[in-house]
Amino acid sequence: MHSNSVPSNIFKAPVPANELERLIGLSDLDIDYADHKNTFSDLARLAAKVAGTSISLVNLIDSLTQWTISNYGLDIDQMLREDSVCQYTIMNVESFEVTDLSADDRFKDKDYVTGKPNVRYYYGVPLKTSAGVPIGALCVLDQERVYLDPEKIELLKIIADEIVSRLKTIKVMEALKSRLLEAKQTQRKVAHDIRGPLGGIVGLAQIIKDQGDTNQMDEVLEFINLIYKSGNSILDLAEEILDSNKDKRVAVATTGAENTRFDLTVFKDKLEKLYGPQARHKQIVFTVNTTPLTSNISFPKNKLLQITGNLISNAIKFTPALKHVTVDLGLLLHIDKPTLQIVVKDEGVGMDAAGVDAILAGTSTSTDGTAGEQGYGFGLALVKHLVTSLDGQLNVVSEPGVGTSFVVELPQKIY
Repeated sequence: MHSNSVPSNIFKAPVPANELERLIGLSDLDIDYADHKNTFSDLARLAAKVAGTSISLVNLIDSLTQWTISNYGLDIDQMLREDSVCQYTIMNVESFEVTDLSADDRFKDKDYVTGKPNVRYYYGVPLKTSAGVPIGALCVLDQERVYLDPEKIELLKIIADEIVSRLKTIKVMEALKSRLLEAKQTQRKVAHDIRGPLGGIVGLAQIIKDQGDTNQMDEVLEFINLIYKSGNSILDLAEEILDSNKDKRVAVATTGAENTRFDLTVFKDKLEKLYGPQARHKQIVFTVNTTPLTSNISFPKNKLLQITGNLISNAIKFTPALKHVTVDLGLLLHIDKPTLQIVVKDEGVGMDAAGVDAILAGTSTSTDGTAGEQGYGFGLALVKHLVTSLDGQLNVVSEPGVGTSFVVELPQKIY
């Protein structure tokens, strides 16, 4: 659903004062926007029944896109943030209501008002994190005016709180699954690493036993020295494991948690499903490539959709129709540091050196896209923040009138 007649510069989209904090709060949940249709379907349906409306949506709003992660009464996955009503809901502390969208200059020309589903009434409740940061909205809509009494409004707020609670639970469960997977891998490594030294100890002890009285003292001392070294190697390994587990506990406490894993094939499919519709709507050729030799090697998915998705949305925004946006995904298997490389290349308007420097400094500002899409000025700042938090590197190569390439390199833990 997109606007069809009102120029974007007439009604500038509202931007929360804490927009970057809001985007970081959303990215911390590390949500796959395409994976939760069933997770919240009961709550979406319940919200519509409580309100007495024909439509209910669970929407999350990132830097440029409103993602509908669950719906009732209207089949929709995403829309431009600037076209949504929920962009106003995240500006309000308690709720946002429009009794007649067709009489409101901000919405009367939107195609969801002028065409199917011809909605008129809207009521939205912000979805807030425990820090009070709005990451999206639970909204109910109808073709007729609806009157919500205080009891129904309170029930909608309870449902909104439950949605956020489930999002947090999903994050915790993914972290637990990831840690269990790591624990299994650690067990295998320990069994492998201990087998050598223990085998040496047992073998040397057997030699001493078999030689019995014929053992020479210098030989026994040499064997004992070898046994001592093998025993120390086991102790060193145990110390290493204990220190590693301690570091992991600290990391989980300070950065949230590790999540489930991707490989390049899964990553590619996710990106095509999420961002292909945006490209098709703007008539842009969108391609995602992977390196075949490493396409099935597993790595953590931590923040990858948030980083790459923001870069893709930004590329589509600044690329004219019939041009290309290409994503190259590669896993570089350096011995000392396996690295995931993500290259997002567009044939858009490009930027000068000052624009590139602003992005790398995290101080880039908002500009409108090639089709008048409104900019919010925080998507690339979020990417820079996330890449830095993961000990990665972001490089930008751009030329005005030619296009831009964003290159992200993230160190990985693979197994």
